[in-house]
Amino acid sequence: MRAVIYSMIPAAILGLAEAARASGLEPVAVLTPRDVRSEEDAGRRASVVSETPADIDVCLVADKADLVRLTAAYEPAIGLCAGYRWLLPPEVLAIPALGVVNSHPALLPRHRGPYPFAWAIREEDAELGLTLHLMDETFDTGPVLAQGSRPMPADQRIGSLVTVLQELARELYPAALRRVLAGERGDPQRSEGVTWAGPFGDDYAELDNGKTRAELLRQVRAWQVMFDTSVVGPVATIEGRRLRVKDAALDEPDDPETLRLDAADGPLWLTSVDQL
Repeated sequence: MRAVIYSMIPAAILGLAEAARASGLEPVAVLTPRDVRSEEDAGRRASVVSETPADIDVCLVADKADLVRLTAAYEPAIGLCAGYRWLLPPEVLAIPALGVVNSHPALLPRHRGPYPFAWAIREEDAELGLTLHLMDETFDTGPVLAQGSRPMPADQRIGSLVTVLQELARELYPAALRRVLAGERGDPQRSEGVTWAGPFGDDYAELDNGKTRAELLRQVRAWQVMFDTSVVGPVATIEGRRLRVKDAALDEPDDPETLRLDAADGPLWLTSVDQL
């Protein structure tokens, strides 16, 4: 049975291909958006092309409307989705007989939406979760096939978060795909505990020195995994200068030129900033 992959993330593509093959599926194509919004997008797209196994086609899709034609051309039995910009339209979801399995980095229905990492950090979640679910016509609402979690890593940078998710994916995908291949359609999501992980607003943009150092560092970490938002953050005012804080630390760095923000309980060291 043939599988198509919808993803923009090279590591996720490799993981999905491995999980598909381990379950007796044949991954035949990756359908990834062609548009480039930033240098990071350009690098990621180049990596998708260069790192995808040679026996899997890579289709750079110009428009979401093209997904119907391209998906149908591969005659897949199943779709696998992770880290995708577009909500797959119903016409695409109807093509694979077994549906499309999506990987969402949260314990659904908590943190539905595009920025679950950022909200998990902002709300000081004790766990980092992963949910595999069948996709339906709205974001992150389909029936659950498998779900699991690990303690939130102490280092909340993107690399540490992704490492945890990769461990969870290797654990959860075999069970999820077994259920789908056996004809199961998953379990409805709970109606309680629903939250939406949308873009941050102005209310979370300013680094308020009335907060503790730990709270401010958590705010910096949350913004590090918040992409494509019209609001600039986090922002600090140091000696009359407005700065976007890209990274920070609790321990005093060796560089004596490092800026400090005096929080309620001591200094937060601003290790990387941009002038606004």
